[in-house]
Amino acid sequence: MSEETRSDTYAELASVGPYGVRPGHALITMVEPHPGHEYAYNRWYEDDHYYAGAMAMPWMYAGRRWVATRELQELRVPEKSAVARPVTAGCYLSTYWITEGRYDDHMKWTVGINKRLNRDARVHQERTHVFTAFQDHEATVYRDGAAGPRDFHALDHPYAGLILQVVDTEGPEERATLLAHLRSRELPRRLAGSPAAMITVFRPTPLPGDRMTYVKQVEGVDTRLTLLWFLERNPAECWTDHFADLETVGGATARVELVAPFIPTVPGTDLYVDRLR
Repeated sequence: MSEETRSDTYAELASVGPYGVRPGHALITMVEPHPGHEYAYNRWYEDDHYYAGAMAMPWMYAGRRWVATRELQELRVPEKSAVARPVTAGCYLSTYWITEGRYDDHMKWTVGINKRLNRDARVHQERTHVFTAFQDHEATVYRDGAAGPRDFHALDHPYAGLILQVVDTEGPEERATLLAHLRSRELPRRLAGSPAAMITVFRPTPLPGDRMTYVKQVEGVDTRLTLLWFLERNPAECWTDHFADLETVGGATARVELVAPFIPTVPGTDLYVDRLR
């Protein structure tokens, strides 16, 4: 068995390279199961893919699944989104943290394991990747300063909701300007007194050329920012008072292409599957 799994190599790999806890990178993937396959998709992801296709991989150290019921899907904006067509597409979201400095190492493993899973018929085909991108961490903004969970806790802390927000700019310089504005002014202002405890900001990276064919190449690599708002309340309960105007984030310097609220799934269950349509 040691020869098959090359066990000695693990000791060598563990002794070199970064091994901090910062979420230097993320995988953010929003998926729409095909009509009639919602339960089968959920069981496949819960029982197999979340582990074999994600958490069992090197350097992917935290993960959480989220779901948008029909009620939450109908809160999404803008109506004509460059990300989700229609804007209600993508009722499941998975978010994963990858150790800072380990992106290339992780990508080599993830391409290899997903080819193996596909070859072994352990990939559920009745689904569409609406928004799937590996991302590099740019900033985290906290509502309460040093108090409370840090961003590396975010996928383990029992947050009651999440908002996925995708913002586009005209080019790299405009994105850098927007990021500075969001980090220093706009996001702290919006967090103050809100049910959101933190916002993590990422920029997408291109997928490798040998990615699985059912995952389209990432758009907006030079122009886009992805924001994750971690909420202490169900977004449906506080949307009107705190988040209904998120389409205006960034003002005239940016185009908000998606604002999509989610709640956490309950692992090992089919809770909410009957509320997707």
